[in-house]
Amino acid sequence: MKEAFDFLTNQEPIFKTIVNQYGLPTIPSRPQGFETLVLQILEQQVSIDSAKATYLRLREKALALSPEKLVEFSEEDFRSVGVSRQKANYIKGLSQIIISKEIHLESLSQKTTVEVREELIKIKGIGHWTIDVYLMFSLQAADVFPIGDVAVVNTIKELFDLHSKEEMLLLAEKWSPFRSHATFLLWHHYLNKRNRKISYNYK
Repeated sequence: MKEAFDFLTNQEPIFKTIVNQYGLPTIPSRPQGFETLVLQILEQQVSIDSAKATYLRLREKALALSPEKLVEFSEEDFRSVGVSRQKANYIKGLSQIIISKEIHLESLSQKTTVEVREELIKIKGIGHWTIDVYLMFSLQAADVFPIGDVAVVNTIKELFDLHSKEEMLLLAEKWSPFRSHATFLLWHHYLNKRNRKISYNYK
């Protein structure tokens, strides 16, 4: 971790300013597997706090967030804990894929980031943002840049005065091979400037 942040603060003066002002960010970590992917489906397009509340209600109702349990949930079961119909369908689809062994989540840690993306993108409801977060949080991939993340995009606009995704991707190439850590610094600035603290671990 020290190597990554030393590289980035030497490479990018704005990152040095963030660290001087707010300190180093905490590196988010989540367990690999089904339960984390369910959580990340719930986090799509809603606030972290809202997703957390829904996730905890779902876990309480299900007792155990297993594919076998959730594939049997009815629409009413999901709705009663605040899961939308669309996300319920995504979770049930993921459950079925795991049960049928079309994808083996435990094998992803042995694959490259490209291979992980190729595997997970096949699952309906799991897009590039969800894959990016899984790679960064669960597989600890060091060189992922989630260009679909609103906070990342808005922070780059603010700090670098860049407004197209093409410009942002070109900028981020300078931060390789530690683009995940660059993202953590961008989030760190975004949250601290707004006096917000987020726990990524819902256990």
